[in-house]
Parts: sequence; structure tokens; C-alpha cells
Amino acid sequence: MAKKVVTIYTDDLTGDEATDVGTHTFSLDGVNYEIDLAPDSFDRLLEALGPFIDKGRKTGRSQRGGGSSAKRSTPGADPAKVREWAKENGYEVNGRGRVPGNVQEAYDKAH
Repeated sequence: MAKKVVTIYTDDLTGDEATDVGTHTFSLDGVNYEIDLAPDSFDRLLEALGPFIDKGRKTGRSQRGGGSSAKRSTPGADPAKVREWAKENGYEVNGRGRVPGNVQEAYDKAH
């Protein structure tokens, strides 16, 4: 017998199904939060936090528990395609290794 598993991604803010949901983390008063958002909802989050981010001070990256890292990219995004897109759009990226966060975020926003 065959078994078929279907994964449905939903935006935590709207509850809508979306194929391009990304997991985003943020921290407030020492509490780390994680939320799955489609690009429109992520834009709303950035718009709401923007004035505070602009005036705030960076203190480094917060630790994520358990040694696991949250997915920050579009589900199924091929790093080779991200690199190709980055080069076509004026970003400098290495041919190997991790794609820089700012490049990945720009790719996610464009797609």
C-alpha cells in the first residue's frame, strides 16, 4: 500500500494557505518567538517593527535552542537558483557555502 503525505503551509497571522511561507524569529524582553508568515504578512511585521528597529541597538544574534536552525527561506528554495538570481540582481555570492541572509531575504521578498 502506498502512503501519501501532504504538507500544507499556512500563514500564522491570516490562517491562509500559501506555498511561500517562511519561518521568522524575533525576540522581545528575552523571550524568543517564531512565526510562519507569507510574504505579505512578513511585510506587515517589518512595517510594524520598522521604526523600532531603526532606533534600536543591535546586540548580536540570539541563541536558538537545541542546535537546530529555523528555516528562513522559501520552502524548497534551491540554493543554486538563489545564487543565480542574486548574481543577476547585482549581489555578490560565493559558489559554495551558505547563502548570506540579506541575499536570501531579498530573494524571498522577490518571490
